[in-house]
Amino acid sequence: QVQLVESGGGSAQAGDSLRLACAASGSASVSYDMAWFRQAPGKEREFVAALSWTGGTYFADSVKGRFTISRDNANKKKYLEMNSLKPEDTAIYYCAARGPYLAETSVYADAYNYWGQGIQVTVSS
Repeated sequence: QVQLVESGGGSAQAGDSLRLACAASGSASVSYDMAWFRQAPGKEREFVAALSWTGGTYFADSVKGRFTISRDNANKKKYLEMNSLKPEDTAIYYCAARGPYLAETSVYADAYNYWGQGIQVTVSS
């Protein structure tokens, strides 16, 4: 079993930066793919970024060049660094994990087995 807990959300102005963290506990290990999704009010949950267990990174077009994803294996944490924030980045952000040792990294929410509770990010103009 894997437990995921997000932190670091909050409010920001357009153009600011925020860093989200996801702490993993339980059986989560470096062999898991980790991803971030977000859901804005009235919209479906959408893919933001993923980091495969082999180190590959994937980003939604809407955040490419502004967001980065990284992990600290020793502390079982992953991070989403969000730069040049826009009001349209406002959403609840979810940490997700799947694994272990999967051959392909997915950008689809239903492919992920484990989810955090979500954390609010609000960007004002």
